[in-house]
Amino acid sequence: MFTSKERAKLRSLASTIRPIGQVGKEGISEQLVAGFSDALEARELIKITLLPAAGEDGDNLAMNLADLLGAELVAVIGRKAIFYRRSSRKDIEHIEF
Repeated sequence: MFTSKERAKLRSLASTIRPIGQVGKEGISEQLVAGFSDALEARELIKITLLPAAGEDGDNLAMNLADLLGAELVAVIGRKAIFYRRSSRKDIEHIEF
């Protein structure tokens, strides 16, 4: 879990990035999880669009996706979800708190 200051920092960083993908009527597939996991490994912070066609409440969908990714759900703002997971890669600049 994050402190309120850490969460605020991650939200501010995420405000400038574009969503890397979307969850739609097909729901959460293995390929989708694998792609988002690779993106988290490369970037540590990603934003995803949760389309209304997914049929599930955005908050529940985001929490399920966070569990599958092994990531922290930073925030759900409207139909956008922000996820964070510290990367194990050494060649990237890690987000510092």
